[in-house]
Amino acid sequence: MSPFIILDCAFILLPFLILALGLFSQRSCIVLANVSSAALALLYLGFSICGMEDASLNASLLTWHVNSFGILIRELLLISFFFASVLSSGYNLRSRPEFLAAMLFVAVGGMLVVSAEELISLFIGLELATMPMYFLVSWSKLSSKGSEAALKYVLMGSIATAVLLFGMSYLYGFAESLSYSDISYAVHNTSSVDLNLLLIGVFFIVAGVGFKLTLFPFHTWAPDVYEGAPTPVTAYLSVTSKAVSLAFLGVLVYGPLADMGLIFQLVFSGLAMATIFIGNLGALKQSRLRRFMAYSSIAQAGYILIGLCGEVRLGASSFVYYLFLYAFSNYLMFFLIGIIGKTRDESFDSLRGLSKESPLLAVLFAIAAFSLAGIPPLAGFIGKWMVFASAASVGNYALVGFAAINSVIALYYYLQVIKAAWVSDGGEDLSPLRVSMGQKIAIAFLGFAVLFFGIAPWLHSYIYSLAF
Repeated sequence: MSPFIILDCAFILLPFLILALGLFSQRSCIVLANVSSAALALLYLGFSICGMEDASLNASLLTWHVNSFGILIRELLLISFFFASVLSSGYNLRSRPEFLAAMLFVAVGGMLVVSAEELISLFIGLELATMPMYFLVSWSKLSSKGSEAALKYVLMGSIATAVLLFGMSYLYGFAESLSYSDISYAVHNTSSVDLNLLLIGVFFIVAGVGFKLTLFPFHTWAPDVYEGAPTPVTAYLSVTSKAVSLAFLGVLVYGPLADMGLIFQLVFSGLAMATIFIGNLGALKQSRLRRFMAYSSIAQAGYILIGLCGEVRLGASSFVYYLFLYAFSNYLMFFLIGIIGKTRDESFDSLRGLSKESPLLAVLFAIAAFSLAGIPPLAGFIGKWMVFASAASVGNYALVGFAAINSVIALYYYLQVIKAAWVSDGGEDLSPLRVSMGQKIAIAFLGFAVLFFGIAPWLHSYIYSLAF
């Protein structure tokens, strides 16, 4: 049996082990979650570097497939869970074992998305990665904002799921099969009569996934949910939800629907441009840090989508690479927001005088903001460069130019964060900040990662060697 299958089994069992161990010791289950997720990510990395072969496991009702693209997504999901778990340690969250298990079930759902070889398993994986998020958003029972956010998220998420399933039913009707190979054969040999059926199915699938990816015009839930959820959940949602949704699209676009590449380039180009513009426009007038990050996340979804507009190898590697770099920058920002939010209001005004009170935190805020804005030599710049190169490789220079111009616009609102921390005078009414040793280690590591991966070529080389 392939070692990847053994690691997948351990991955699937981990949330159940955490729940069981939580009956006896909450502290032990936290240690198990953090150590196991880090160890699994390192093992996936080690085996993939060693060049282990792809593996398949066929069961009576499920086809489980491990490929190089899936390994990259597994690593990203585990890294995202690890940082979200570390971030949550600074919060007095009830039922910690259940909280960690729910986050892990989201990651397991993402693993199922990249392991499936037919539509039912693909859909189940996406929903398994979505449904725990509904109650994670409302984890703080005493928060009225959290309850409101969860209600909006559930209602809009249910509609999006129905739309997605409706589109998948059209795809099944078109191919008369749920298997990727049969769908690919049907798409390759489609007639003009069946083409409309296929296009309708694809339209609804993209619309359903667009909600989870916060693409325009399906993004309206994000600001309220980002502000209402606990900070660790917001951070986890902003990274993991995008990773799973983009993996879902990547599996279809580069798999059974690969012959529709030109159509997808046109659709994704339009969605990317609209999403980037609306995200930037919404962020310009924000004064609350988490609502600001919500609109920033919407714009970032548009940038990541640009990667899917390129040819298979460069496109897949560029958007996965961007996801890794975005995860480091985003978690750094949310760790810093969490530190601010423990003793102050999560607004721009709470950053006043930060450069004098805590120069290190102010420097890290600048690093995170500049990386998300795409300023060299930070990681975000290299990520944007690669997704732009993906679109340029197929001659889509209009998209590249539009995105580049919007990157300049985005710099303005990221500079507002830096201005508040470095230029604005501090107020006597602001409470002193408290930073634990664990938080210091985490933000120092993330800050180093954002700086290092901006100049280290081996990460992209590793991802490019594995992408499809």
